[in-house]
Amino acid sequence: MSIHELLQRRVWVAPMAGGTTTLALVSAACESGGFGLLAAGYKPVDEVRAQIDELRELGAHPIGVNVFARQQAAPDAAALDRYAERLAPVADRLGVELGAPRHDDDEFDAKIDLLVAERPDLVTFTFGMPSAAEAERLQQAGVLVGLTVTSAEEATAAMALSPDLLIAQASAAGGHRGSHRLDPKPGDESLAQLLRDTVSLGVPIVAAGGIMTAADVQDALNAGASAVSCGTAFLLADEAGTSKAHRAALTSSDFSSTVVTRAFTGRWARALENEWARAETDAPAGYPEVHFLTKGIRGAAAAAHDLQWAHLWAGQGWKSARQGSAAEIMTGLRGVAR
Repeated sequence: MSIHELLQRRVWVAPMAGGTTTLALVSAACESGGFGLLAAGYKPVDEVRAQIDELRELGAHPIGVNVFARQQAAPDAAALDRYAERLAPVADRLGVELGAPRHDDDEFDAKIDLLVAERPDLVTFTFGMPSAAEAERLQQAGVLVGLTVTSAEEATAAMALSPDLLIAQASAAGGHRGSHRLDPKPGDESLAQLLRDTVSLGVPIVAAGGIMTAADVQDALNAGASAVSCGTAFLLADEAGTSKAHRAALTSSDFSSTVVTRAFTGRWARALENEWARAETDAPAGYPEVHFLTKGIRGAAAAAHDLQWAHLWAGQGWKSARQGSAAEIMTGLRGVAR
């Protein structure tokens, strides 16, 4: 599929790793005239291969895959140890053990090899960039390459790789920020400002962060975006893998704000503000080390419906999220977008 054909699908469902993005959600997005990307993060390469095959069997088209860029190992082992000590009583209360804060490249090299061979229509990267040689391998195989950026500086650096498009993710986005570095804390640049900084770079821009309504979609397109990517807007979709606890939190009156924190995974992310986020405002940088350290707590809290110690990803506009099928949500977002 050409870049022009791909961008005729104005509303994309953001790839949400960890189980939220399901094959059913991706397929429904494509069937309803939008575009959904498979989230390859946290999945072994064989599972990614199987899911690409299944999407093809389902007739989903086009096919896009999102990959986590390589991460540097956490530099401060002592800070990780201190964080583990603070979380130990919580783990005991929930009846789980803390995980080992290990480093992991998420099978990056094997995923690049797979995607060169499988040739999906689009591969996007977050948390950084591939090497120029890796991006070129994909493009020479006929794969479009998209890079996630969260600032003008990251966008300028990304252009050195000659990407086919950029995903401009503003601060209102829920879940992990796609920032290329763990520090410093990402700024609070609005989507309007980020689009002003990127639309003149000479590649299509996919706007992300805080897009919850048809008016938001149209505003982004009017500001020069070629398409938009929505995550939080689809968290309550019937086809999404959002947990029962997470769904309950998103519709609860107990939460009134979001916060950008490293408490849950060691990487800056926006979530509903709860006790964990308030207690750990100085959580250490270290991804995926902290992710593995806290995985048991997060899973046990969600299973126990303990919303104060679960990670509840949400963008700033989460109160506008609607329940229903992905097709219904897609129709509402698309409105009269042209």
